[in-house]
Amino acid sequence: MEGGLRVLYAAVATRSFRRFSTYRVATVAGIFTNSVFGVIYSYAYLALWHQRPDAGGYDATDAVTYVWLGQALLMTVALWGGGTTDDLADRIRTGDVAIDLYRPVGLIGWYLAGDLGRAAYHALTRGVVPTILGVLLFQIALPASPAAALGFVVSLTLAVVTSFAIRFLVACTAFWSLDQTGVRMLSGVLAIFLSGMTLPLVIFPEPLRSIALALPWASYLQTPADIWLGHRSGAGIVSGLAVQALWIAVLLALCQVVLGTATRKVVVQGG
Repeated sequence: MEGGLRVLYAAVATRSFRRFSTYRVATVAGIFTNSVFGVIYSYAYLALWHQRPDAGGYDATDAVTYVWLGQALLMTVALWGGGTTDDLADRIRTGDVAIDLYRPVGLIGWYLAGDLGRAAYHALTRGVVPTILGVLLFQIALPASPAAALGFVVSLTLAVVTSFAIRFLVACTAFWSLDQTGVRMLSGVLAIFLSGMTLPLVIFPEPLRSIALALPWASYLQTPADIWLGHRSGAGIVSGLAVQALWIAVLLALCQVVLGTATRKVVVQGG
């Protein structure tokens, strides 16, 4: 049974990858946009770090590298929302989710597999290309060791799952409201600010810095970036990944509770 589920989830992820790969023009436009903003933010960060050369423990190269990592991870992590969770919200709004609930597989696992396929496509396109441009234009730093590179890949995977869990909870609000647009907008604002996309969390003043680093949104960018930059190494990598995994466990458990409550609501109304 478990082997069959793995094959099914792999098929769902593969189908999702192929689905997003059909939007080639949108992908090229997105790469161009990410690259333009990467250049703009790089010069802005260089100006800031010229005034504060050791802000947050970063040097100028770290800061510019952080910019390009942010542009690379923007769509991979789905910072502003999107992906399979938007499909779920639409199906909740139309009532088609009732069909999904009759599938002999878990709803969370089904949509998570699809989102991992989406993330893989964006990582290979809108992730890799801006990173290469960052290397060519600004000589950004590369992972200092194989352990850092492996830690970054694992951290990025955990970041996608964390983002999915939060977006799934946002989508589920459509069970109790007309749609999830307002909640999604609020979630996007929190994600942009608390992930470190606006500014690295390490330069926030205390106690805001410690609070932001402890929240799940830090998994989106700050944690993978610190591993890439070597600001987390050895036990630091393990502790960073452990915090990400802990948030995933909490958020997915909450997803299960919310989905169970919503399912009972659907059953009662259907009855």
